[in-house]
Amino acid sequence: MTSAPLIPDTAPFTPEQRAWLNGFFAGVFSRAAAAPQSAAVVAAALQPLTILFGSQTGTAEGLAKKAAKEAGKRGFAASILDMAQTDAAKLAAEKNVLVITSTYGDGEPPDNAKTLHAALKAATGTLLAALRFSVCSLGDTNYTLFCQCGKDFDAALERLGATRVAPRVDCDLDYEEAFTQWLDASLAALAPSAVGGALRPEQDLESRDKPAPTVEETAYSRKNPFPAAVLTVRNLNGAGSAKEVNHVEFSLEGSGLAYAAGDALGVYPQNCPALVADVLAALGCDGEEAVPTPAGELPLRRALTECYDLGKPAPELLALVPALAGAAHGAPVLFHVIDALLAIPAKPAAADFVRTLKKIQPRLYSISSSPQVHPGQVHLTVGAVRYEKDGRPRKGACSAFLAERALAAGKVGVFVHSNPAFRPPANPDTPMIMVGPGTGIAPFRAFLAERRAAGAKGKNWLFFGDQKAASDFLYREELLGMEEAGLLARLDLAFSRDQAEKIYVQQRMLENAAELYAWLEAGAHFYVCGDASRMAKDVDAALHKVIETAGGKSPADATAYVQSLKAAKRYQRDVY
Repeated sequence: MTSAPLIPDTAPFTPEQRAWLNGFFAGVFSRAAAAPQSAAVVAAALQPLTILFGSQTGTAEGLAKKAAKEAGKRGFAASILDMAQTDAAKLAAEKNVLVITSTYGDGEPPDNAKTLHAALKAATGTLLAALRFSVCSLGDTNYTLFCQCGKDFDAALERLGATRVAPRVDCDLDYEEAFTQWLDASLAALAPSAVGGALRPEQDLESRDKPAPTVEETAYSRKNPFPAAVLTVRNLNGAGSAKEVNHVEFSLEGSGLAYAAGDALGVYPQNCPALVADVLAALGCDGEEAVPTPAGELPLRRALTECYDLGKPAPELLALVPALAGAAHGAPVLFHVIDALLAIPAKPAAADFVRTLKKIQPRLYSISSSPQVHPGQVHLTVGAVRYEKDGRPRKGACSAFLAERALAAGKVGVFVHSNPAFRPPANPDTPMIMVGPGTGIAPFRAFLAERRAAGAKGKNWLFFGDQKAASDFLYREELLGMEEAGLLARLDLAFSRDQAEKIYVQQRMLENAAELYAWLEAGAHFYVCGDASRMAKDVDAALHKVIETAGGKSPADATAYVQSLKAAKRYQRDVY
């Protein structure tokens, strides 16, 4: 007698759906000898689907899991695949693929997508002729190369012969609705035509009593941020510093929110009152005008403070600027909403104006605390952004809010953003090398606190740097205490402005190349956090050079060595 297959616990079904499917299969296969076509129906019903993700901060991976869950409800045998775990040849063996990828830096692919991105770019012919696909690209319209990585994958798959079953969607920061529509269209296009809706276990489940809302529907999240009490805002810099970096503490008591070292905290800002006043003055409004917002009708002043982005102007607002109409060259550069508004001769009505604005978006900050050490709290390390442009003072919307007004506000909307691609080693005996200059120290403060609380025996090495030791040595007492206690086996410092020649963390790496390579050979994990555009690239180049010089390898072999670190999840970056 043919045995019925069992749905594994790892399959993307609820326990009730898994039980239903197991019962369904048992019934069908018990009749397989008499009606062998039944087995074929079941096999056809479970349409194979691979959901491929490229993720730098965990967003694309989280969406891939949501997509797999939804696909399972629709009769797909869905699996999730990290781009770092596949290549062009393996991709050619797939039948149906959904690609979900972010873009970071200057249009670059996420770290786990770089190898596949390069391989597909170099490939020729019709290698993927048997593949059906669709792409969801995540990005930020504040950057010139918006969603570039997704665009690259979409073009490469088509060029190599794959069939696009649904149009690519390019999602901005407010991605939920666009992602849901794309997923629905893609799954509908990939649905197995032979089944005709024969296997839809969720339909059977939904015909019973409606289940209780899931955790996702009730928990605090990006859509439903928790109003966290602000406990502390403390400047970490000393006198004479050119910077202002603040240590910020929130209470999570009563939220049900949980996080791990390596995760980020999403923070919803409020716009600067002085900037809001400037916008109101430019509009000729007193701020009491009723206007539409995502939260319902509100007074204009509150809407501009809490609901709308006053940073980079949206195309809808720029369309009202006469100087930009048809001007390919010589048009004014309008950095912020106030710049565009001042360039519009006939000011729009308040309600029409807010319709040209983008919704205010949360900012993600690397968490600098361990829940094992600070239960019920979450800490951030945030550099306040302030500068002047075109004679007008400018501020980072969220960093300045936290520095100047969060304590007075009392509570701030927050949510946890999981980043499973950035974690301390699972093995407490594994050595750990961390490179985190400036505010890049944040997650490593959490990593080290967690290791100390767990009594981990693995050695820890931290490279930290900033401008001046006297004023910019963030968490000085904590880090020196960790070194004295032996938690930090090595603490290498680089303060760029304390001598005539600027010294950075990557130079300290090169100075200690032999020992750094020895740690890698002993199985150490290598971590980087901070600026993606310069620091992270320089550190990556230094890592390659360390492997070349201390390991006696050619540039090509050093590149292969680094790739092996990434594939083994031993080289992880939290860069922005």
